[in-house]
Amino acid sequence: MRNLAELVCDRVERRPGARFGIAGDATPTLEQAAGRAMGATGALEQAGAGLGRRVALIGTTSDSYLTAWLALVLAGAEVAMVNPDYPDELLAEMLEQLAPEAVVWVGREVSPPVAAGAVHLDAGGLDRGVLASTGGRVIDAVAAAGLDGLADAPGLGRDRFDVAGWMHTSGTTGVPKFCEQTHEYFLRLGRFIADSMCFSEADTVLAPLPMFHINPLGYGVIGGLTGGVDVLGLERFSASGFWPLVRAVGATVLILHAPPVEILKRATTAADAAGHQVSRVFFADADFLETFGVPLGFSAYGSTEAGGLCHIWAWRRGERPELAEGMSRYGGRARHEVQWQVDDRGEIRVRADREGVLFSGYRRSDGLLRPFDEDGWFATGDLGRTDEAGNLVFIERRSESIRVKGEFVPIGYVEQRFASVDGIDDVAVWRRDSDLVGDEIVLYMTGESIPTDAILATSSGLPTFMRPSAVARVDDIPRDSGVGKVRRRLLTDIAVQEWIDLQGARS
Repeated sequence: MRNLAELVCDRVERRPGARFGIAGDATPTLEQAAGRAMGATGALEQAGAGLGRRVALIGTTSDSYLTAWLALVLAGAEVAMVNPDYPDELLAEMLEQLAPEAVVWVGREVSPPVAAGAVHLDAGGLDRGVLASTGGRVIDAVAAAGLDGLADAPGLGRDRFDVAGWMHTSGTTGVPKFCEQTHEYFLRLGRFIADSMCFSEADTVLAPLPMFHINPLGYGVIGGLTGGVDVLGLERFSASGFWPLVRAVGATVLILHAPPVEILKRATTAADAAGHQVSRVFFADADFLETFGVPLGFSAYGSTEAGGLCHIWAWRRGERPELAEGMSRYGGRARHEVQWQVDDRGEIRVRADREGVLFSGYRRSDGLLRPFDEDGWFATGDLGRTDEAGNLVFIERRSESIRVKGEFVPIGYVEQRFASVDGIDDVAVWRRDSDLVGDEIVLYMTGESIPTDAILATSSGLPTFMRPSAVARVDDIPRDSGVGKVRRRLLTDIAVQEWIDLQGARS
């Protein structure tokens, strides 16, 4: 296959009745979604959001959102997936670098000044066959039976190395940057995921995260289309309703991320999950697999820049590796088309064996910034190490690392240990400067009060360099609005309700 439109058309032909949309009682089939999408391609072309056009897709996950994505793929547009929770001021700053010719929004109206000169389209009614311009004027009532024209979809003419679109970084340390991705990038990622996780037509993949992230779109949607599975998303993740929905839709594969894994472990029980059919979960955690009776889990390493995913490892329930970083930080073996190394500073570097596997660069208003050295290596900004088997262990982002007495602290592991302490509702670890040890660990937590004795007891079971020096009780832990990643650099600026110096408490 040369492009995503070919992938979509092939899967419609092979499995027209596969579910494709929001999990529930009225999930459309792939045939229905693609029919509505194909019916909208003419309107998109007429409005300036068609073949070869740069389009920003801004919205929350819904049947209309997924149909809009399909329509833009079939139309041959180049689609930037954008976080709808960002304020207009930030969106304007980001889109100035991208200069889209059109903005398509779903469920979140975007004011025209966000992208001056771009046409603005409301695709919130695409699940009903309606596309509108800004102000609500209906520009086309698209037919639900557009399958007859699939063979003529403009997107089928795209080349494998043409731009398919962009996904942006989380922006935890600056303005989010748009990573440029080709059709080859997505097709190879989808094949790698489908093969590594053994997707088949017997599977139903549930990807409950917002689709502007690489996990749900790259692994769930594109990996799912590659494997011929039923592909389901969620409008909003809810711990209380998660397991009943998993049972109701017959999900066999979950595509998750660290925050929802932690939320489900804290907020739900084995009894809540009883009767599910899940056999595989992406982003493995030993306690998750054991508690909820999932036979197989996957840990990985990668990023939007690093091919979406460049390392993966499968774990069986009951396995508990002796890794200070924890099971979920084990990258494992490299993808067959990716080379990697950990340099003398401990930074992970990757290089592709062929064109199109990694991202192409960061899109800016003055062109494409290609952050590769003369030999093709990309410095990820992540710290890692090689284990005794020669596989990769991810430690932490270099910019977000904590180093105590020369030792890098496994932040995720430390947070996991304190997350189980009674009285702590949410937790994050960050650093403060120390003249004696380099960094000191500060434990930020939410709860009614600081459970000092329990924290000290948990701390005593950790190596000295992993023990927090202080605890700050705050109202909320600042997190990214998409997948809930902690925005650590904001921690030092938020109001502290209660502060305890543990060094004094220990003495």
